[in-house]
This record gives sequence, C-alpha cells and structure tokens, in this order.
Amino acid sequence: MPSHDTREINADRSDIEALDEIWLFGYGSLIYKVDFPYAESAPAYITGWQRRFWQGSHDHRGTPEKPGRVLTLIEAPAERCFGIAYRVSLDVFDHLDHREKNGYLRSIQTLEFTNGDSPPGVVYIGQPDNPAFVGPAPAEEIAEQIFHSVGPSGPNAEYVQLLAEALREQGETDEHVFEIDRLLREMRQ
Repeated sequence: MPSHDTREINADRSDIEALDEIWLFGYGSLIYKVDFPYAESAPAYITGWQRRFWQGSHDHRGTPEKPGRVLTLIEAPAERCFGIAYRVSLDVFDHLDHREKNGYLRSIQTLEFTNGDSPPGVVYIGQPDNPAFVGPAPAEEIAEQIFHSVGPSGPNAEYVQLLAEALREQGETDEHVFEIDRLLREMRQ
C-alpha cells in the first residue's frame, strides 16, 4: 500500500522561501484549530476551488483500518472558497507538514482579502492522485462513514460540527459541509 505520508515531499521549502511574506490558507480544521504561532489572521477566499469530504483520514479522525473523511479542495472554476489566512513564519511548517501529512501537498494559490489585497498563499490540498483520496460519494454515505469513524484526534463527526459552527460564526455558507453536518445531527438523535 502506498504511503499517505507527504512530509518528505513537503520538506522542500523553496516555494515558500521565495515569498515576500508567508500566508497560510486554512479551509478546514485550520479555521478552528489554530495550534501554531502566527503574526496576524484575516478572512480570505480562493477562487476556483470548493471543499469536499473526499480525503481519507487515517491518522487524525480515523484509523488505517477504518479511515474517516476530512476535507480537501477540488477544482471548481466558478466556485469561491472561504477560509482564514494566517501570516506565519517559515518555522511553523515543520509542525504543519506533520499535521497535514496524510496525503496533503502544499500548493501556492492566490488569496483574496476583503480589502482587495491578493497575495500568494500556501494551501494544503489532497489531490485526487494521493493514496488517501477517497473521492465522491452520496452525502448519506459520507455522513455514515464520518459518523462511525474515530481517530487519535477524536470523533470524525466532531470535525464536521466544529467546522460548521466556525463557518456559521463567520457568516459563511457551505452547502456541502452544512448538508453533512445536518445528516450527522439527524443520526445522533
């Protein structure tokens, strides 16, 4: 079985060392679980991407035997994805590369801030060719898998709930996240 661990690939810092300042774009748990130092943060968007629970979680919200589902970004030309951008220093990437090691590779994307600025930003994306990518499924199947998955970071359903709450607090709507959250709440009743 191919390794999901992308730390070695992400260890090359040449892409981020070339940036004047380093912005990290969080679109999933990086919105609500900020366990790294940063100089400032701001709401931001990236265009051409949408969130989907299409990435397997073998290390945080599931196990190798029973993986959970977490978010990745899928290319979608007409879409705009909300997130939080953090201005960080290079040294946080040892921690982040470990945290996001399960199939995610760093990508440089253009961020859009509400003040009109559009700097490049670092985004962790689990591309469809990574070994942890589980792909699309009906919402009910996704919710069922999430409902029954637990890993070292806790129940997979908690990941969805915390993200849905964080998006609502920001006044943002994500139909995919909210649909999975609704189905999970129904399953808990």
